[in-house]
Amino acid sequence: MAARLLRDHPHRSVAVLEARGATGGTWDLFRYPGVRSDSDMHTLGYADRPWRGPRAIADGASILAYLRETAAETGVDRRVRLHHRVVAAAWSSADARWTLTVARGDTGDELRLTCSWLAACTGYYRYDAGYAPAFPGREAFRGDVVHPQHWPQDLEVAGRDVVVVGSGATAVTLVPALAARGARVTMLQRSPSWVLALPSDDPLARRLRRALPGPVVRPVVLWKNVLLSRALYRASRRRPQRVAALLQRRAAAQLPPGYDVATHFTPSYDPWDQRLCVVPDGDLFRVVREGRAEVVTDAVERFVTDGIALASGRTLPADVVVTATGLELLALGGLRLVVDGEEVDPARTLAYKGLMLGGVPNLSLTVGYTNASWTLKADLVATYVSRLLRHLDRTGHRSVVPVAPDLPEEDLVPLIDLRSGYVLRGAGRLPRQGPAAPWRLHQDYLRDLRLLRWGPLTDGVRFDAPAPGRAA
Repeated sequence: MAARLLRDHPHRSVAVLEARGATGGTWDLFRYPGVRSDSDMHTLGYADRPWRGPRAIADGASILAYLRETAAETGVDRRVRLHHRVVAAAWSSADARWTLTVARGDTGDELRLTCSWLAACTGYYRYDAGYAPAFPGREAFRGDVVHPQHWPQDLEVAGRDVVVVGSGATAVTLVPALAARGARVTMLQRSPSWVLALPSDDPLARRLRRALPGPVVRPVVLWKNVLLSRALYRASRRRPQRVAALLQRRAAAQLPPGYDVATHFTPSYDPWDQRLCVVPDGDLFRVVREGRAEVVTDAVERFVTDGIALASGRTLPADVVVTATGLELLALGGLRLVVDGEEVDPARTLAYKGLMLGGVPNLSLTVGYTNASWTLKADLVATYVSRLLRHLDRTGHRSVVPVAPDLPEEDLVPLIDLRSGYVLRGAGRLPRQGPAAPWRLHQDYLRDLRLLRWGPLTDGVRFDAPAPGRAA
């Protein structure tokens, strides 16, 4: 967003407010072993600075370096104000400006900043704390209990029994990484997830790079990956049983003969009801096949002094328990939103084109795809905001506000169309969407490409009166 605004609107001042003390977001915060992308970097990378790393599914440190190098090349790093947490944003229609209340984490000071446009690039996770269920008997356990969101860098796992509680993307990443560090690992899951092995190195990208320059390679590989992931998602929606059978066969082919795939790798839900877990080069299957990790599908009865007692009666020995139990959802980074003196609850608003809120002027939010790379949608949102600001400049309007239709409650659905635990727990904290465009968030890059890059700017919104001497 910042790079797009600096390039397209050089006459505007741009500031990036970062609550933490470092840039990098997810890739600086998460330090657990094996942290990596779960989307291919050819689509997760930036459009104007293509990913040139050797691996399509890359490790967190490489992604962090790429992010910071891109910020430096575009000048974004010089616009970042660290330790600036936005705690409230108040809009004045009379002034056509936002006034932000900002808490300085380093000095304890409170600042007031104003802006004509507020872009909330906060995602929808709460980053200061993850979801941690209250396990019975937790106080009796004598080992270490760690949440991946707060991984202690001095934690030693070699030669120790480690139980990873969970079955999502973080768990399937941790298990092979901990096994590689010499731990005896058990992945304890109440229910399994759909898991798909993909090569960490994109063969097409590797071949094309030998003969073609990077700017030519990137769109070819990007569109190949976009269309393949789109085809898999659409097939999962239309013929879920066939896709489920395919995923089962692929899992069975990489596990020991006779392995109980039905119990440990066959969820009760259809593919893409929850996000598909990608494992690079089948590393999770490999450590299970080699006996360096075990998958146990059971429920936690209670913690005991030296492990976890299960509902089946079995006790898993543990020196370390990793609670890969998910994240918490949080809208707009938790800031308090006020429009002309009236507080706005984001959960009571309707999302417009998946990037603005009904009744809230001059505010955009970036919500990426659940079935494709986040950056694909983030780039489209930045493009749309840039187009909209250009329209305001051209017409003399100072503000634009989506005008939400009056829809019955039964027509409203959650903003995120997944059945994952973290979504079901926190969907009530996020904006909602309606039954049809422009009040419907589509999980479809091709459709959004037409809508946001080339579609109309004036449908479903109201502009304020243009400034004196300017024609609308």
